[in-house]
Amino acid sequence: MTDVAQRNDDLTTWTDDLWQAAVAGDEYAATDAALAALDHGVDMETLLIEVVARVQARVGQEWAANRITVAQEHSATAVNERVIAALALHPATRDAARAEPGRGRITVACVDGEWHGLPARLLAEVLRLRGWRVDHLGAQVPTPHLIAHLHRTGPDAVALSSSIATRLPAAHAAITACQATGTPVLVGGAAFGLDGRYARLLGADAWAPDARAAADRLDGDLPAVAPASRHSTDDLPHLDDQEYTLVTRSASRLVRHVMSELEQRVPEMARYTAQQRRHTAEDIAHLVDFLATALYLNDPELFGGFLTWMAGILTARGVPASVLHPALDLIASRLTEFPRATATLAHARAALRAAESRAAGPA
Repeated sequence: MTDVAQRNDDLTTWTDDLWQAAVAGDEYAATDAALAALDHGVDMETLLIEVVARVQARVGQEWAANRITVAQEHSATAVNERVIAALALHPATRDAARAEPGRGRITVACVDGEWHGLPARLLAEVLRLRGWRVDHLGAQVPTPHLIAHLHRTGPDAVALSSSIATRLPAAHAAITACQATGTPVLVGGAAFGLDGRYARLLGADAWAPDARAAADRLDGDLPAVAPASRHSTDDLPHLDDQEYTLVTRSASRLVRHVMSELEQRVPEMARYTAQQRRHTAEDIAHLVDFLATALYLNDPELFGGFLTWMAGILTARGVPASVLHPALDLIASRLTEFPRATATLAHARAALRAAESRAAGPA
């Protein structure tokens, strides 16, 4: 067996061990597995990125496939956070951080409303290993608080994380506000698209697909900050039509309308429990939020992608994806005077029908 093959086998073993402990909610076994990997020669950065991060990605995948519950997903995430904390305090981490020359100061934060904090924490620890002084502000950082911190500390750059696309309008405001202080902004996380398309659209100075790539980017020349005279609306002139603003302001009324009319179109709802009704209302609210975000970005693909993802989530839970069609029709019936929203909904319907056709297979 080659050295590379042996290394991959070893990483698979450690990943499997950590997964079993995390999904069982056993933080002691999980920490023991991570520390054992260190004892067997896995370097700290590799352990964080190729073991812990992969386990966390699997947590999300298993939840989406309905193979673990929401409670298990939350528990496993909490275990992984405790593992990262244990590794951050390990003497090997401190020694590695001290061994590197000081490279400057970085602020790492999640955008306002983004509660998935683990990716940002991973980046913070990787940057510390590489000799950066890191201010890790955690999840859901209000933009005014972030800016106050920048004025107080004067970092060399800001790294902003967001996993949920509906937080992109908030991310846009944060990016522009940080740049107005003269601080370059690197962004990352699933919200910005697999290829970073939304990072570019929203004017970020740099984008990275994962913690290691972000650290590599910051190890080179820091990105040049966008001009201070730039405003967030300069990036998105389509917002002048006010569709995003009007849909956002009417979101709660739109959700109530769809819920009130949906029972007539989906007779099965008459037998729903209170919990099922609450989940249905939450799903409709997510639809409206993603539609608004697609309008903000002027990207129908974002809403179509979310809709097909939601269809998969529902199907995995025994709910036919066809229930989404009447909800889309009801949303569209209230937005007939919004041309971009109408086109976005039409695109989403086509994407949903295509997904249903693929799932059904050959006739």
